[in-house]
Amino acid sequence: MGRRGPRCHRGTPEPVTEHPDLGRLQQRLAEFAAARNWQPYHTPKNLVAALSVEAAELQEIFQWLTPEESAGVMDDPGTAHRVTDEVADVLAYLLQVCEVLGIDPLAALAAKIERNELRFPVGGAEGQQADS
Repeated sequence: MGRRGPRCHRGTPEPVTEHPDLGRLQQRLAEFAAARNWQPYHTPKNLVAALSVEAAELQEIFQWLTPEESAGVMDDPGTAHRVTDEVADVLAYLLQVCEVLGIDPLAALAAKIERNELRFPVGGAEGQQADS
């Protein structure tokens, strides 16, 4: 049995013991689409639309929950499975968007965190942005 990360909850499906890197996952997604001749449909516009739909499906699970209920959503195995599947769908489409547009998602995230650290310095007024 693999080790659980610090944010795993009861009801979460068994963790994967080895985590493939993002590049390998993008390659698998591209191979999956190529084997089905889906590339003509995997335009940036279509992939972003699909990403939006999948994000909305994830949001739907939480739509009418109280903050307390949403914090415990992974405690119910059936709901945990739904959340996990929708998170996977969102990530799959996001990785496909990045592949099609030539974006390195980890580099983009690192750069965004650095910009946010400048915009929102520690010790600044809570909820206030630094001058841009």
